[in-house]
Amino acid sequence: MKYFPVYNHSFQNLQEYNMSFEEVFNHIVKFMTINPRGKYRLMIGTDSQVHTAHTIFITGIVIQQEGHGVWACISKVIIPRRMTQLHERISQELSLTEEIVSLFTEGRKNQLINIVLPAVYEGATFTMEGHIDIGAGKRNKTREFVKEMVARMESMGVEPKIKPNAFVASNYANRYTK
Repeated sequence: MKYFPVYNHSFQNLQEYNMSFEEVFNHIVKFMTINPRGKYRLMIGTDSQVHTAHTIFITGIVIQQEGHGVWACISKVIIPRRMTQLHERISQELSLTEEIVSLFTEGRKNQLINIVLPAVYEGATFTMEGHIDIGAGKRNKTREFVKEMVARMESMGVEPKIKPNAFVASNYANRYTK
């Protein structure tokens, strides 16, 4: 039997440190409740960076109200070895994204949907996206993993986004891996 580690995630942003997932979820609810008529995108993505003796993985959670700003936070996981195999690292990035996505249970997703539901005929929306730090371009080393990784995200009922549309992984999380 293969062991898959479960991480006790702690989240942070520029204002708060050591937030639990419950606190993160409450921030998202509060953000969306300010304007229940908004168009919301909940985006989750992970990026990694190999350092001398370890590999850092940063998972970003971003709730965006189209045209009206975002609330965001990150979670950091450090693996105490150099993960130099690209497929292993991309797969680990996606596993961490999947783990955070799974914290948004059906009940929690329904709670978020119920915020916008009364205004859905006025244009309010809620979508959930999994941002994967891979690209399909001919010169992209990760192009051979696109089908596999996209299928994993789709199997969770989350809309997959790859480069250049995977900005939570490729830009937001990336800035914290250095």
